[in-house]
Amino acid sequence: MNRKRKAVVETVARMGFTVCALSAILAVVSITLYMIISGTPAILKVGLGEILFQTVWEPTAAQPHFGILYVILTSVIGTFLAILLGVPVGLFTAVFLAEVAPKRLAAVMKPAVELLAGIPSVVYGLLGIYLLNPLMYKLERAVFAHSKTHQFTGGANLLSAVIVLAIMILPTVINISETSIRAVQPGIKAASLALGASRVQTIFKAILPAAKSGIMTAVVLGVGRAVGEAMAITLVSGSSVNIPLPFNSVRFLTTAIVSEMGYSSGLHRQVLFTIGLVLFVFIMLINIVLTGVRKRGGASK
Repeated sequence: MNRKRKAVVETVARMGFTVCALSAILAVVSITLYMIISGTPAILKVGLGEILFQTVWEPTAAQPHFGILYVILTSVIGTFLAILLGVPVGLFTAVFLAEVAPKRLAAVMKPAVELLAGIPSVVYGLLGIYLLNPLMYKLERAVFAHSKTHQFTGGANLLSAVIVLAIMILPTVINISETSIRAVQPGIKAASLALGASRVQTIFKAILPAAKSGIMTAVVLGVGRAVGEAMAITLVSGSSVNIPLPFNSVRFLTTAIVSEMGYSSGLHRQVLFTIGLVLFVFIMLINIVLTGVRKRGGASK
């Protein structure tokens, strides 16, 4: 009876796992098909070249233009800069919590880091408006004090958006990196110290390379958070279609959809779905590239 009962339990568990896996696959396939079906009509009407490589975005003009090149460049550059700023800070914080900080201090800091992950996006945006944008505006006025052509943004610009994104990805990078560092076998650290390496050398030459796979996972998830963020960026970026220069008001792919979906109709609405398709492809490509880098790094060990 016990064997039969175990066999039934294992069969039911296997079926449950299979259903969950198929549901996840079905969700991904359904989202992909929906984005393709919804985003394709505008491409057929307007043309893929005009949408992707033109810079003029005037969807409600008498002769509408749907160029999103500046929007794409803003998402690429903004995400890259946010990762460039946020990943080192997050990684060094994770090293501090896992290897350097006293246990009492780490016990206090860890919940604080986790609290950052629970703060709603709109709160980050509001803090950016009232704290960050005024500082950026002072910097902007100092830089362009003698300029007669610069259009002042009040601090709502690409720099503000990058800083907010970098802060928002910190909890993801810190938590996953710290877990990966703590998961490194103690023997690796002990062997490095036994060979005469200093504590800093052990961290950077032994522990971090051993935790590289988990750190790359943190970067992948951080990129996904940065690319997919909309609400906070809408509040601090100015949401204007411009070339992505540091002190220009800019619009990301996500904010383009959020800003105009409420009042769009007809071809305008279809183009917004096309922007969603571009964003979807953009995220997929980034994940594929970073996953390939992670696997290559794991294979080279």
